[in-house]
Formats: sequence, structure tokens, C-alpha cells
Amino acid sequence: MITVDHDQSLVTLAVLGEFTLDDFTEFEEYLISKQLFDGSHCLLFDLREMAGFTVDMAVEEIKFTRIHGGDFRRIAVVTDSQWVAWSAWLEQLFVNADLRVFGDSAEARAWLAETA
Repeated sequence: MITVDHDQSLVTLAVLGEFTLDDFTEFEEYLISKQLFDGSHCLLFDLREMAGFTVDMAVEEIKFTRIHGGDFRRIAVVTDSQWVAWSAWLEQLFVNADLRVFGDSAEARAWLAETA
């Protein structure tokens, strides 16, 4: 299950439990419907409550990154998982946005707000 929200320049995605293809598709459709691919928004992925992800979701995320890797200013990933942090580090190779991993949501939000 996911929750998605956005304000003026920040899109927040929080994952609770397993991150599935349906969840990722919902996230993509949200971004498309709100027309948030203009390069002026930041992304905050809160993955602290993520229990895992499906393979088909991971494949879709790779496709998404190849298409939209330059459509956001900054991307913050909040996680307690070394595996997720490592994956985010690798993701930096495929995005033009500044991407950082945080253990604390408040620190991530402060870093994202620096560009507002």
C-alpha cells in the first residue's frame, strides 16, 4: 500500500508493506494526472515501512527512471535498510537529479526544502 501527496514543489510517496506493481502504477498515474514531470518538483520516497517489493515493480521502476530520470530536481530516499540505501546509490547512475539517502524524514525534508 502507498500514500502519495504533493504540495507546491514536493511529491511524497510512502510505502507501507510490500511495494507492488499496482502501487507503482498508481504512483505513476498520480504524477501524470498532476503533470509533475516539469523539472520543478522534488521527490521524497519514505521507504521505512516497506517490507519488500515485487520483481515486476522493480522492472517498472527501472523503466520509469529511464524515461523520467531528468524530470525532478532532487530525490530523497528515507530508509533504515542498507539494501534499499545501496539500491538508491546505484539509482544515481540513471538520474540527473541530485539523489540522497537519509535515515530521518526531517533531515530529508530540510535538504529538499533548500531548493524551494
